[in-house]
Amino acid sequence: MNVFDVIKTVRITEKATLLQDREKPVRGTTATKGNARPMEPQNQFTLMADRRATKTEIKAAVEELFKVNVTSVNTLHVRGKERRKRTKHNGRDASWKKAIVTLKKGDKINLM
Repeated sequence: MNVFDVIKTVRITEKATLLQDREKPVRGTTATKGNARPMEPQNQFTLMADRRATKTEIKAAVEELFKVNVTSVNTLHVRGKERRKRTKHNGRDASWKKAIVTLKKGDKINLM
């Protein structure tokens, strides 16, 4: 499978923007928990992948397209929602595969 066929879109998520906006932890410790540590930014990006793509194909495609090191890939199938607009006939959005890619510390995907 071609690397351009594997990755459909890159979605900006909260986990991704935590790393891009700030290098320091976002949240401080709470007053009720004395041993709580600050939340560290997670270097994760969400991708829309081809439904037939495997984790190893997604990892290879992200590493080749964005020139980063991928440490792990988590995937899940998202079922399309049922839609109906001013008619009695129902329809359904297409189902798709979501891939959450964790990058090596220090690597970034520049989306802008």
